[in-house]
Amino acid sequence: MFEIFKDKSGAFRFRLKAKNGQTILESEGYTQKTNCQKGVSSVKRNSKNEDRFELKQSSDKKWLFNLKAGNGQVVGTSELYDNETNAKNGVKSVMTNAPLAETIDLSK
Repeated sequence: MFEIFKDKSGAFRFRLKAKNGQTILESEGYTQKTNCQKGVSSVKRNSKNEDRFELKQSSDKKWLFNLKAGNGQVVGTSELYDNETNAKNGVKSVMTNAPLAETIDLSK
């Protein structure tokens, strides 16, 4: 499921959670809730296309991925994974869960 929430600075963010409650993708901060909701819609659309995922290794040798929109803008970033295999499994999880995930608004 997607959760829309406000962070400590008052920005709207969303996170995609797997069925086990683990966060698998999180957004940047948005100043307006409507833009955050558009971000959720973008993830639902773009997560169907494996080519939109960018797998990367961080400076501390952990793995992560970004999901990009058609214009190349990052719409979501994963958590850090210990290895590339787990990061690839995270991509598969987003591809499976995001397109039909419900959205809960916790920012009210």
